Amino acid sequence: MTENRRQLSLNAFVYPAGHHEAAWRHPASAPERIYDVTYYQEIARTAEAAALDAVFFADGPALQGDVAHNAVGRLEPITLLTAMATATERLGLIATASTTYYEPYNLARLFGSLDHISGGRAGWNVVTTGNDSAAANFGLDAHPDHAERYARAQEFVDAVTALWDSWEDDAIVLDREAGVYADTSKIHEIGHTGRHIRVRGPFNQPRPPQGHPVLVQAGASNEGRAFAGRNAEAIFTAHQRLADAQAFYADVKSGAAGFGRRPEHVKVLPGISPFIAGTETAARDLERQFNELTVPAYGLLQLELMTGSSLGHLDLDAPVPASLFTGAGDVIDNHRSRLQVVAGIVERERPTVRGLLHRLAGARGHRVFAGTPEQVADTLEEWFTGGAADGFNVMPPYYPGGLEVFTAEVVPILRARGLFREGYTGRTLREHLGLPRPESRFARRDALIGA
Repeated sequence: MTENRRQLSLNAFVYPAGHHEAAWRHPASAPERIYDVTYYQEIARTAEAAALDAVFFADGPALQGDVAHNAVGRLEPITLLTAMATATERLGLIATASTTYYEPYNLARLFGSLDHISGGRAGWNVVTTGNDSAAANFGLDAHPDHAERYARAQEFVDAVTALWDSWEDDAIVLDREAGVYADTSKIHEIGHTGRHIRVRGPFNQPRPPQGHPVLVQAGASNEGRAFAGRNAEAIFTAHQRLADAQAFYADVKSGAAGFGRRPEHVKVLPGISPFIAGTETAARDLERQFNELTVPAYGLLQLELMTGSSLGHLDLDAPVPASLFTGAGDVIDNHRSRLQVVAGIVERERPTVRGLLHRLAGARGHRVFAGTPEQVADTLEEWFTGGAADGFNVMPPYYPGGLEVFTAEVVPILRARGLFREGYTGRTLREHLGLPRPESRFARRDALIGA
C-alpha cells in the first residue's frame, strides 16, 4: 500500500436505538439507555477504537415520527457530543443544527466551543429543516418556504464563518509583563447585514482550532446541491443504486469546481445500513427478524408524511399504487428528493405495501444491505472505487451491537485491502478527512492591505 493511496472515510451515524424503525423492540438493542450519556460515550469509544472519522447525529427542533410506536425522542446533540468529547481523544463529532431555527451568533458559539473543548474535532451538519411541525415550536404560523430557507441558510453560514474568523489566529498575545492579553487590531467586527441576517460581531472567543468546524450538508434538491457546491466539505446522501450514486457524485464534484473549489475537498458519503452475519442467509434472516417487528401503522404514517396522501385504506398485501408518486421526478426540495428514491424502488421492484414498508423500515430510504462481512466490504469497495463515494455514513440497524460487528469484522477487511487506515494519523476532524484548515478572511484582508 502506498502512502498516498486514497482511503475511505467512515462515520458512525448514531440513531438512538438503531436505524431500523423496529430496533427498539429487538433484544439486541438498548432503548432503555437512549437518554443515558454513558451509552453514547461507549458508542463513541467503539468508533474511536476502530479509527472511524466521526460520529454523526441527526436532529430536528420538533418531535418527529410516531412516538407511540418508536423511540423517536433524543437528547440535544451538541451538548451530547461535548460529553462524548470528554470520553474520546481523536474521534470527530458532527451534529445537525438548523439555520431556520437558530441564530448565527449562538450557533457559532456552540460549535466553536465544541471545537475548543474537543481539540478540533467538531463538524456542523447544516440543515434548513424540512419539518413543518417545527414552526409552531418557535411561535411561527407557517414554515418558511424552500427557497426562503436556503437564502437564509447562505447568509447564516456566511455570518457564522465570519464570526469564527473574527479573531485572527495570533490575536492572543498573552504578554503578562506588559499587561496585554490580546492584540485588538486582530479582533474584528464582521458587520454582516443581509436580507435575513444581521450580526455585528466580533466573536467572544478565539478562532476555533480547525479555523472552521467542518461544514457538512445533506440536501439533495437543486438548491441543496448548489449550496453544497459552495459551502459543504462533506455531503451525506441516500442512494439505492450504484449508477444513481455515480451521477450524484459527478454532479457534486462538478458543482464544487464551478465555485472554484477543489473537488477532493468535498467528501461524498452515502448512507449504508448493513445487516451482518456469518452467512448471507443468516444476514437476511436477521433483517427479516427486524422487519417482522415493524408496526404497519408507524410505517404508513411515515409514508403519508412523504407522499402527502392518506394511506390507511390500502391493503397491505396489495401492490403499491404508482399514483402515489406522481411528480416525484421533479426534485424541488430534500423531501421530494427522498420521495424520488422511494418512487424508484416502487417502479423497479413493484412491491406490495407491506414490502415497501419493510424496505423503508431499515434506514428511511438509505441503502440497506444484508450479507457477510466480506460482502459488505465488497459493496463499499465497489462504490468507493467506482466513482460513487468517498466513504460512507454507516447506519447500523441496531445499537450498540450493529456498530460493534461492523468495526470488528468489516473494518479489518477494509484495512487488509488497503482501503482504510490502520489508525489515526492526525488529531482533528479536518485531518481525518484530508481537508485543509481555512485561513481567516481577516488575515487575508490585512495581508492584502499590507501589500
